[in-house]
Amino acid sequence: MKVGTNGTIIPPVESIVGGAQRAERLGYDSIWWPDHLMGWHPQSVWTPDITDLVHGMRNPHEYVDPIASIAACAVSTESISLGTSVTEPVRRHPAMIAQQWLTLDHLSKGRAILGIGSGETENIEPYGIPWRKPVSRFEEAVRIIRLLWEHDEPVDFDGEFWTLKDAVVGLAPYRVDDDGTRHYPPIWSGAHGPRMLGIVGALCDGWLPTYGGGPEAWDEKYATIRAAATGAGRDPDAIEAGLWAQVVVAESEDEVDRLLSHPIMRLWALTGPAQLFTDAGYEHPVRDDWYGLMDYVPSRWTREQALAAAEKVPIEVLRSAMLCGTPDTITEELQAFGTQGLQHVVLWNISYMGDVSVLSSSYKMVGAIADAIRGS
Repeated sequence: MKVGTNGTIIPPVESIVGGAQRAERLGYDSIWWPDHLMGWHPQSVWTPDITDLVHGMRNPHEYVDPIASIAACAVSTESISLGTSVTEPVRRHPAMIAQQWLTLDHLSKGRAILGIGSGETENIEPYGIPWRKPVSRFEEAVRIIRLLWEHDEPVDFDGEFWTLKDAVVGLAPYRVDDDGTRHYPPIWSGAHGPRMLGIVGALCDGWLPTYGGGPEAWDEKYATIRAAATGAGRDPDAIEAGLWAQVVVAESEDEVDRLLSHPIMRLWALTGPAQLFTDAGYEHPVRDDWYGLMDYVPSRWTREQALAAAEKVPIEVLRSAMLCGTPDTITEELQAFGTQGLQHVVLWNISYMGDVSVLSSSYKMVGAIADAIRGS
């Protein structure tokens, strides 16, 4: 099993590059950056009386551009893969994505991964960007990217969202075999719904869903991808099966619960759908048809609204949406994922969001987990 980690998202640049170099030294296989204008927490609760995180990150929406970050880290590392988790074709035109990732492909000497999804409301609607039919738009964008990559001559495309006429991206990928075979950057998606899973099977090279539901739920979705790949005439084994997991780790389960009880940690639950709550036997703190990242715009939440919602988030819900436990229990669960076919897990340690003092110790524990499952 390959193991990835998260990239540094805030300045200074030295810490962004240094983080990637450190991850490479520690043996991680990949490093991933989110593509966000807005974070997942309301600024109204990002205050010293709520969290000590304010002393290292002045607001929850402080994000560097992932393309620039990957470019900087590409020329400062040698072996680690570098990807987005994930960008989308709403703020970024597919032709620009095609050119940008070919450029990153050259800078990294073939190590760049295009992680792409359908988008999140918080990064689009507040900025006045039109957005409709996100899944259809995503599928069309991937088709356009591949069309531009795979043809040297000008191409046409008459779609629902984009029209190309005599369009061309002439940049070849970094790796071209002697027989002319071209190796383009792999395209991964963080799909969850049946239609998105089908698109991954038909068009993508890798799958990076967020954690939720355990190995069996993951396996059901993976089966959908494999069936779609077979139906599209593709080899299902050629699609790398991944998992992107928010990790809360501690030496005891009681300590895990303490970390999860923090308001900043509880607010993570608003990024998930209402089903997270109903499956655990609870009511959602907002409404029963809440659709998570399609509804949640943190900048519009007052302090009172956010803290009231956080108070209503049960620990059980967080445990079902995050990879939580001691190093041993997390290792065992990931090994169970491995028996279902998981090939590449990205471990994003967020333990310190419940208590900044565990920053160092939690990263050491995540490192021990990575060592235990790497190559298994």
